[in-house]
Amino acid sequence: MKKIRVGVIGCGRISAVYKEAFLKIPGIQVVYAVDKELERARNFASPFHCGFSDRLEDLLCRDLDAIHVLTPHFLHKEHVIACLRAGFHVLTEKPIAIYPTDADDMIRAAKESGRQLGVVFQNRYIEGVREARRLIREGAFGKLTGAWSTLHWWRPLSYYECDWKGSWEKEGGGVVIDQAIHSLDLVRYLCGAQSASVQAYIGRRVLTNIGVEDVADAAIVFDNGMTYSFFATNYYVENSPIQIEIKGEKGTFHLTDTSATITLDNQAPYTIDSSRDAQNPGQSYWGRHHAVQIAEFYDCLLNGRPVPVDPGDAKATLSLVQGIYRSAKENKKVEVDLRW
Repeated sequence: MKKIRVGVIGCGRISAVYKEAFLKIPGIQVVYAVDKELERARNFASPFHCGFSDRLEDLLCRDLDAIHVLTPHFLHKEHVIACLRAGFHVLTEKPIAIYPTDADDMIRAAKESGRQLGVVFQNRYIEGVREARRLIREGAFGKLTGAWSTLHWWRPLSYYECDWKGSWEKEGGGVVIDQAIHSLDLVRYLCGAQSASVQAYIGRRVLTNIGVEDVADAAIVFDNGMTYSFFATNYYVENSPIQIEIKGEKGTFHLTDTSATITLDNQAPYTIDSSRDAQNPGQSYWGRHHAVQIAEFYDCLLNGRPVPVDPGDAKATLSLVQGIYRSAKENKKVEVDLRW
């Protein structure tokens, strides 16, 4: 079987997850790694005995099939478009970009290049989430009526001691766009809404050394009538397991970390716990399912299928994120288009 030749741009903290995945997924050959800090690129490249550099141009001239973009948020648009125009398929870390208009430019570049662009939302691959999506689409939950999610995490001041974290310009926000975006994505993914009205609040209560929010809450009403209560903070004392619940007329889905409990009318509740199904190196809050999405991305490329979490889908989640920010900053309810 022909190996897929892969490049990586961005060899920071999250790259440890990709390194582990590349070492385990068959059929992948890592050819080149790039980071602005040459030593980080060298360390990433070491187990693959591949080339490395601190210049994007050195990556774009290689004989590759696909590139992973693992750079800071504000660079996603620039790096993704450059890779697409150079003729490579791309899988980028979330968020797709900082603004939906940037995502539009990336979508256009993918169409013009004839290459595929995917965005990482690894928590969609939690087994219980997949089961809930199947049941919801089959109508087992009946009409969806409500949802809530909570995220109580902790980010020390040292987390923001870099050249892009904690900045509206470069990170695009705080706890909403960087951490709680996964909760927003799962609720939107499961409920399948096309639009939403959003009334939100953001604040900076404890992490006063940063320029972005460390707490946010929102009342989100989707076009299917479901009301979603959203809360997130990263000034708690530890990284407590995220929780998400979706309620329907005939059933309830509850997720704690990667353990899902599904309760349907006239049936005993059952739990699907995927905490042992997949493991990632590094921080536990990165989840355990990057490798699953990466493997599916390459399977789709090899078999000519659309890659998972296409850029339009990812843009819809970003639009919800930006809807929260816009509502909070303008202190009013806003309408958000989630179609793609």
